[in-house]
Amino acid sequence: MKKKYIIISALLLTGLFNQSCSDEFIDVAPTEQVSAEDLSVYNDNAGATGFVNSIYAKFLDWDMSTFSWIGVTSITSDDADKGSTPGDTGTDKDILDALTFTASTPSFESLFSSNYQGINRANQALQYLPQLTGADESLRNRLAGEAKFLRAFMYFTLVRSFGGVPLVDHVPTTSTEDVEMQLTRKSKEDIYAFIEKDLLEAAEALPDKSGYGAADVGRATKGAAHALLAKVYLYQKKWQLAVDQCNLVTGYSLTPSFIEIYKVTGENNAESIFEIQGSGATTGKGIQQYTQVQGARGTGGWGWGFNTPTQNLYDAFTAEGDTERRDATIMKRGMTLYDGRVVGADADNPYYNYKAYSSAYTTQSSTDTNIRYLRYAEVLLIKAEALNELGQTSAAIPLLNQVRDRANIAHTTATSQAAVRTAIWKERRLELAFEHDRWFDLVRTGQAQSAMAANGKTFVVGKHEVFPLPQTFITEAKGRSAQNPGY
Repeated sequence: MKKKYIIISALLLTGLFNQSCSDEFIDVAPTEQVSAEDLSVYNDNAGATGFVNSIYAKFLDWDMSTFSWIGVTSITSDDADKGSTPGDTGTDKDILDALTFTASTPSFESLFSSNYQGINRANQALQYLPQLTGADESLRNRLAGEAKFLRAFMYFTLVRSFGGVPLVDHVPTTSTEDVEMQLTRKSKEDIYAFIEKDLLEAAEALPDKSGYGAADVGRATKGAAHALLAKVYLYQKKWQLAVDQCNLVTGYSLTPSFIEIYKVTGENNAESIFEIQGSGATTGKGIQQYTQVQGARGTGGWGWGFNTPTQNLYDAFTAEGDTERRDATIMKRGMTLYDGRVVGADADNPYYNYKAYSSAYTTQSSTDTNIRYLRYAEVLLIKAEALNELGQTSAAIPLLNQVRDRANIAHTTATSQAAVRTAIWKERRLELAFEHDRWFDLVRTGQAQSAMAANGKTFVVGKHEVFPLPQTFITEAKGRSAQNPGY
């Protein structure tokens, strides 16, 4: 097939399905259209499902979910240091850690391009699913809902990271109009409106979690669409809409033991709303090196040692009397893990990310670790925060305390709106540490400058609220898209 690009550049979307993990993930060349002959190969239930499976497969990718993502979302924040050894920069993880990054920092290019590659897969699926009349109509409608959820998820990553970005909502042609679409930034308000539309439509099309069989565990659900939409509204301070969406997330409950969430036995449990599925048992089905790059390094270790918890984070748990979540989040030198493995007493770093640990496949690159992206605990905290901002503080406090009860710590003593706001923000940090939200939470709540200063970093107000767009994109845009301020 003739090769075409979304957003024109090989930087951005060099392939539609460039990760063929198994026969489950269809593998076709990136094109602006698929011929009738080619499409006929996929004109059944399996073919239709394969189009959407390819979107999920993108989330197993090194650039999408591993090294760049860890650097941008965690190492930048006060929760994590670069880790590893002084001589191993991790390409640019030292720069991310110091907040001295520029438009040429590679992790931003990886983040930007990998998400647009995933968006391209979603656009392909949404273009061709209606044409696959050999597949069940009800299945095609559900799959379209999944594609819209995943597309919204990726645009949420992009808008939180960069602000306004190009809005590519269909498979482009080579027309002038479509070239402009791919190279011209839309406002962040336009991107959020598009995300909201996708998620509302996804919620209509998707089943509840209970509507899936065992073979479809991990697919996007109605609850996931409502939960992500609640989070999207939270970021825009649309408080009542966030509450309304939280109220639609039903059928979930908190896992009694916090550490159980992060074991293989805790995957996709009653608290899980959406998580990326990793399997070490099947080649190519694990999230590429997610565990390996964060594993303990040095004597008695098994990994590269990046993204290490800060002393600041460890002390925040301890100050709250929160040993249960602390010891399920942070591995220490000499610590005996839940499976009996002992972290080497001479490991290179004092702390490591326990939530990324894989027990059965510790030493291989593709492991059983899932990435937990949406949990019921976060829905409770989103609702608590939104209610508090609406002045309904007395209704917010019990939701906050539900999360604290599970951590076996005392109920909050906060009673005023301002104090409860601070308590909820603190709870988000302790509950969701290393789940790829801390940096964005600091920015959206206005805590970033003070939090970074407390961790020895300089956050520049008016600049660091968003990351720089990749210089390669700015160059190719040729004036159509301006760089973010300060870069």
